[in-house]
Amino acid sequence: MVTIDQIDLLDRDRFTQGIPHEWFTWLREHAPVHWHEEPDGPGFWVITKLADITACNRDAASFSSSQELGGVVGLEGPLEAPPGTEAAGSMMLFMDPPDHTRYRKLVNRGFTPRMIAALETHVRELTAGILDEAIAKRECDFVVDIAAELPLEVIAELLGVPREDRHKLFDWSNRMVGSEDPEYLVDQSLVAEAQLEMFMYAQQLAEQRRADPRDDIVTTLLQAEVDGDTLSELDFNLFFMLLSVAGNETTRNAIAHGMNAFLEHPDQYERLAADPAGLIGTATEEILRWASPVMYFRRNARQDVTLGDVTIKAGEKISLWYISANRDEDVFDDPFRFDIGRDPNPHIAFGGGGPHFCLGAQLARLEIRVLFEELVARVPRVEQLGAPDRLRSNFIGGIKHLPVRLQP
Repeated sequence: MVTIDQIDLLDRDRFTQGIPHEWFTWLREHAPVHWHEEPDGPGFWVITKLADITACNRDAASFSSSQELGGVVGLEGPLEAPPGTEAAGSMMLFMDPPDHTRYRKLVNRGFTPRMIAALETHVRELTAGILDEAIAKRECDFVVDIAAELPLEVIAELLGVPREDRHKLFDWSNRMVGSEDPEYLVDQSLVAEAQLEMFMYAQQLAEQRRADPRDDIVTTLLQAEVDGDTLSELDFNLFFMLLSVAGNETTRNAIAHGMNAFLEHPDQYERLAADPAGLIGTATEEILRWASPVMYFRRNARQDVTLGDVTIKAGEKISLWYISANRDEDVFDDPFRFDIGRDPNPHIAFGGGGPHFCLGAQLARLEIRVLFEELVARVPRVEQLGAPDRLRSNFIGGIKHLPVRLQP
């Protein structure tokens, strides 16, 4: 039986045992807009219902993404500008309209449906190579050998990062996102160092592309112009950092959670293997709902706002818990059932609309779809060899290791 005093969403260790869904279930029923104490800060609101989170996401006038409003103690993500750049506000995640609108229009040039669709053949080739290598070993770590490798290769390719440098992206993003996990444990100076290294790498890449333009997303972004506006050098470097981490970590964890869900529900894997063409679309959406790899995002109230029967005051922090919204009983029938045929499936794994809807949503869908299509075609049975090793984080729902045996 859950009681309100047990709920501590700042307890990272609790998340290594699995998502505390019983807490979110209790909050959705008893306190959908809940004030959460914070030992070293002012406290923050916890929003757990899908309808409320969607309303907040779409109301940028009331709920700001800027980090300049309110302190960030206890509730900050890993994506901040490197120290000394004085540019936290220049990263798209922390912008509000109209600055965000201008920036978004520019970077959208690299993520048109046509550009993403054109990647499919190549993504399939990369996937085939990764799977064939893992299958040859029979036993592998599904996360390190497969789930991490595909988004890494795709993002590296997209950004024009040479293949031999792709594991630099892996290392930098692990240091930033996993800085509170014992496996990646680094002190804050090393997190800052990872940010700075990535920043400098982006700058070199941009200089190369300006001198030698190519048919890749970096060149597209550097040449993008909307109403006479272009990306500044700082804009580009920050976007490179955001894309490297967000485009790598989140898809990796969605794929890892998808495989873990199939291991826990082998009937669903058999179902997909029996009818991949008919089920891969809904299976992809169910994996996204189930995983919700970014568990929450921060906002700050710009003005007093009433949500339900609660008044949120100007300047207060709020946290939007997507991981809870995607199990909302008012929206999903039997939300704790993993059902690859679930339809409709109005999950908000990509942020639930509004200006900050995930830029890479179609790319993530493409990678998840292609990977599981190719996997069920090659491997009729995947056997679990050990428990999933979860990331110590209340921000990213991560699985670091998942030992499996692949039966080709």
